[in-house]
Amino acid sequence: MEPGYLDLSSDPTVQRHLALDARLVEAVRSLRVLSTVSWPASLQETFLDGWRRGNAALPAPLYEAVDHGGLHAELDAIAGELDGDHPLGEYLSRQVRCWHDTLSMLESMGTPGFTEASVRLFGSPADRLPGSTESNRDAASHFIEAAEELAGALDMADEPVELDAASLRDALQAELDACFVEDHIDVQLDPSLIAKAAAGATRIRLRDGARFTHYDHQQLLQHEAFIHSLTAINGRRQSRLHSLSLTAASSTATQEGLATFAELITGAIDIDRLKRISLRIEAIDRALSGADFIEVFRFFLDAGQSEIDSFRSAQRVFRGCPTGGGLAFTKDTVYLHGLLDVHTFFRWAFRQRRSGLLPLLFVGKLSLQDVLLLEPLFDAGIIDAPRYLPPWVRQPRGMAGILAFSLFANRIRLEAVDRDELRLRS
Repeated sequence: MEPGYLDLSSDPTVQRHLALDARLVEAVRSLRVLSTVSWPASLQETFLDGWRRGNAALPAPLYEAVDHGGLHAELDAIAGELDGDHPLGEYLSRQVRCWHDTLSMLESMGTPGFTEASVRLFGSPADRLPGSTESNRDAASHFIEAAEELAGALDMADEPVELDAASLRDALQAELDACFVEDHIDVQLDPSLIAKAAAGATRIRLRDGARFTHYDHQQLLQHEAFIHSLTAINGRRQSRLHSLSLTAASSTATQEGLATFAELITGAIDIDRLKRISLRIEAIDRALSGADFIEVFRFFLDAGQSEIDSFRSAQRVFRGCPTGGGLAFTKDTVYLHGLLDVHTFFRWAFRQRRSGLLPLLFVGKLSLQDVLLLEPLFDAGIIDAPRYLPPWVRQPRGMAGILAFSLFANRIRLEAVDRDELRLRS
């Protein structure tokens, strides 16, 4: 790059792209994908009532037709003014393509086109993992098998310590206040909440009357608060590149992968959670292969979930889609491949002695591709440094030690280990 190419004060190309970025944010800021494709609570009651009486019927959610022609036109107009050779232009071009696909997906609710757009945005269980011949489906099978093999022994060894909702609220509020010293995330009790917990950028709700384990506590803290809420707050604090505040499908795999990696690196994840994530991927694969809603519901039941949890898990698979089989909402495939992508990125950054990239992961809602592409903008001060970082990121030596050890330990194949080598006794 020529000197001054990314100088904020002298480069009109930067200023033009920042104006286009603001225009993009204004165009799409009101879109809400998950709430648009969600089902009314009455479908759960109707289905489970029929299931218990032995005559379950496929849920038939109704989706309101939407036409986003005006937004498509605005996105095309923005794309026409982008310079694809400039980092900002390349970044915004990817954002525009992502939002076109998102609009097309919402316009296709209740039709096969919804799944086609979903696969473009989020991938599928058959997609290959980075640097491997294994697929998302293979990874899911591994974790399901591991959980089932370990289940009995872990049930006896793990003594759950539970908190009531009020105690967890007080503990979380103190932890969040200590981290977000210039912003506030409110932890509330909500007796009407169906799930045990729900988290957003500025609020975490806990169902009043529910009880929470140590893992529930830590997953809410590390996954929801210290990643999703934190990157949302940092993105809103950006003074120039405002699209970093948007939750776009293009960044979903990295954001969910980063949040799940946070659970892993802090010891907050448990084998049951890995199994739940993996079961969703297996269920998506089954739906794409022809299983209908009832078959997927039964799959979750057979895996040990309650009727209510099985309905909700199956609902996640069929949001936005007809429920008769062959179609699925594939968003939940991002958890495992996102986790493995992020894990690989951290290993790569340490190996390349580029740990300075790590704070860039937290400036807002962005993908791993964006991190590398926007590094010059970060260095030039066009992207503000993150105001907040998770505690574990501020201890990179500890993280590097864990990753280095796991890399070498993974070379040891357990099936080749002799009991006598470990001095084990029958």
